[in-house]
Amino acid sequence: MTTTEAGSEASVPSTEDGGVRVVGSLSPSRAGDFMTCPLLYRFRVIDKLPERPSAAAARGTLVHAVLERLFDLPTGGRTVAAALELLGPQWERLLEAEPELAGLFAGEGGDAERAEWLEQARRMVERYFTLEDPRRLEPAERELFVETVLDSGLKLRGYIDRVDVAPSGDVRIVDYKTGTAPRADFEARALFQMKFYALVLWHLQGRVPRLLQLMYLGNGEVLRYEPDEADLRATQRKVEALWEAIRRAMDTGEWRPRTSRLCDWCDHKERCPQFGGTPPPLPVVPVRRPSPADLESAARERDDL
Repeated sequence: MTTTEAGSEASVPSTEDGGVRVVGSLSPSRAGDFMTCPLLYRFRVIDKLPERPSAAAARGTLVHAVLERLFDLPTGGRTVAAALELLGPQWERLLEAEPELAGLFAGEGGDAERAEWLEQARRMVERYFTLEDPRRLEPAERELFVETVLDSGLKLRGYIDRVDVAPSGDVRIVDYKTGTAPRADFEARALFQMKFYALVLWHLQGRVPRLLQLMYLGNGEVLRYEPDEADLRATQRKVEALWEAIRRAMDTGEWRPRTSRLCDWCDHKERCPQFGGTPPPLPVVPVRRPSPADLESAARERDDL
């Protein structure tokens, strides 16, 4: 047998990383996809189906870029006016890197839509300054790529917006969100991404981060959480259970759809059986092709919606 359905056990060759057998990799974004809807995970990771550029996601990327580069300025120069001046150049940089973003405002009324879109980005940048004073901060890291391999062989990876380190050595993980703060019953899910990052840093540094901070620039709220070792052990059990569920779906080919209010924004709704659609056949790939999770891009992925 020379070929197999993508994602089956035969297409998951192990590799070595520091002497540990790596069986797959997972990021917060892809873990979140599977928790939201296993079929969505399949469409994005197995089928690699294209998705339309999102104005909200592009705005999130733009605001993140501005806040990252704000700290390149001298301490005293980190003002609201200076941050707003970065919006234009950063948008041009994004357009150069991703020309398809120009299509977001190509239709009738596009100029007005673009102006409103930029105005929303301006308000988010301005709102950031009501939450903290960047002149009093010197981040240890910005847009930090982190990666570790658990004893189980699962590789965890992702990008952290900002890491602050106090003179005491205490670590704060900061994430900017251009959406609004979630309701109380959704806070646990919002914190999962941050606990994921804290777990990776704990494995890398041997010290539990002191504070996890989510800054919601959509409405100016800040969510803070102090994790402990029990939290991070529980997070590790959760991500390993998620990976096992993903592996089972790979083995069986069963990627069950899960409906939610997010379905209205899904690019793949027309393919979903829950809405009368039919998913494409699973792709057939060579046996030695790495698993879909191993091929997962480490590129920056936003979770702002």
